[in-house]
Amino acid sequence: MSSFVGWSDVPADLTDTATLARLHDHLPDDAVVISSDLIRCVATADAIQGARQRLDHDDQLREFHFGDWELRNYREISDEHPELAREYWSNPGDSAPPNGESWNVGAMRVNAAVDRISQAYAGRHIVAVAHFGVILTQVQRATGMSASSALGFQIDNLSLTEIEHMGGEDWRILGVNHNL
Repeated sequence: MSSFVGWSDVPADLTDTATLARLHDHLPDDAVVISSDLIRCVATADAIQGARQRLDHDDQLREFHFGDWELRNYREISDEHPELAREYWSNPGDSAPPNGESWNVGAMRVNAAVDRISQAYAGRHIVAVAHFGVILTQVQRATGMSASSALGFQIDNLSLTEIEHMGGEDWRILGVNHNL
């Protein structure tokens, strides 16, 4: 059974070099590349960067902070906090793991980072190597759907989700979880 991995600095499995090469080749050559500061994203960004401009890692692109739930599995968490665990996943919003962050707090953090990066590199392609929750906050933002609906999307490792900033508050989804 898998564990919740948020802010723990665990390495990525980058043994699928063929997928990494296809991902590298698919991305725009003129893009800037940025990643979360956690090693799994840093290493992935390094693997697909090629000749693209690399920006400093950004700690505001980290996964949700799972607090006391970090590196524990759902069964353990639901045994200890049955109501909170159910609420956190079925109705994401203001509920948070003990010593962790809620969906709303995490989404505000990520939205601010995406706005800052988008403004700084307006008109450029931006490749952001980030985490499951980070990607889903932006899917939610672009579509206006609820957080619980956004959680229905699958995001695989080394998949591509493409979101276009149309200006102002307007975003659109061009693809989610595309595996190359």
